[in-house]
Amino acid sequence: MKLRFASLLGVLTALLLGAEGNVIWGQPGRKNLANFDAKPYHFGFLLSGNTSDFRFDRVVDETFGDSLLGIDNAPQSGFNLALLASYNLNKNVSLRFIPGLSFQDRGLNYRFLTEDGTTESVLRRTESVFLDFPLLVKLRTDRLGNFAAYGLVGGKISRDMQSQEDVNQQLQDDYILRLEAGNRSIDLGAGVDIFLPFFKLAIEGKFELGTRNLLIQDNSTYSTPLDRLRTRSFIFSICFEG
Repeated sequence: MKLRFASLLGVLTALLLGAEGNVIWGQPGRKNLANFDAKPYHFGFLLSGNTSDFRFDRVVDETFGDSLLGIDNAPQSGFNLALLASYNLNKNVSLRFIPGLSFQDRGLNYRFLTEDGTTESVLRRTESVFLDFPLLVKLRTDRLGNFAAYGLVGGKISRDMQSQEDVNQQLQDDYILRLEAGNRSIDLGAGVDIFLPFFKLAIEGKFELGTRNLLIQDNSTYSTPLDRLRTRSFIFSICFEG
């Protein structure tokens, strides 16, 4: 379902650009939404697809885990839904507040050496539903016709509404990888604004780098080899702003 959503997002972007192509490229000299930047406030929404994994550090001394051969990232896909409130400080700089929900799935693949000498792989996935509160600074170039490029920098606090931090490992059929619910991240991205006749469409890519160690060290098979565990995501978004 998540892979399908990301594919549909790309198709939707292509259709929007194709449908409006005659307006953007077919009429040279026409400037859509000429007074758009004169308004200090703008509102909109974002539809996004994401790919998420971990940045992790192993424990240096692993004498306790002779059977563990290695740990590898297993990136998973997801999607985001968010609202947008933007305040223009001037025509090139604006503040963006983008509260929303982020459905993220991450995995770590553990490789163990079994007693008969073969290798066994165990995938531990963590599915999260983050309630996000990002605050970003948008640095935009001057308009060139109906286009403008921009960069994004800022930070975000989040809370995983589906966190298993309070789960009792003793009641599980197998150990799970438990993570703390609260998170912080640094956000960096870039995109392009496309001014259409009735609204502004933006296409952007953004990296989210978690700064907080979310690992709950409960001496389980999957947490013991790890020292630090931080989130990482790449988000592709289309934004509708009026």
